[in-house]
Amino acid sequence: MKTLDFNDDDLKYFYTTISQNVIRLRKEKKVSQLDLATSIGHSSSTFLGKAEILAENRHFNMEHIYKIALVLNVDIKDFFQGIETKNK
Repeated sequence: MKTLDFNDDDLKYFYTTISQNVIRLRKEKKVSQLDLATSIGHSSSTFLGKAEILAENRHFNMEHIYKIALVLNVDIKDFFQGIETKNK
């Protein structure tokens, strides 16, 4: 097994791409931030809004992605569209 070096830019690219896909899919389905946030168990849209723009180091975790996929009725792989790995 090889050891990989990860840097902050790699992770920021990863989280940014996922966030952009959440925004795109949410808007395609015509779902507001508040409706999506409450559907996945949050009481307001604050977390979702911050995670969509990566504010205050907020980002979506796998549980969020799973729940959002169910609510929006999309395939979970759609959130990873556009992510390229360095070492294929």
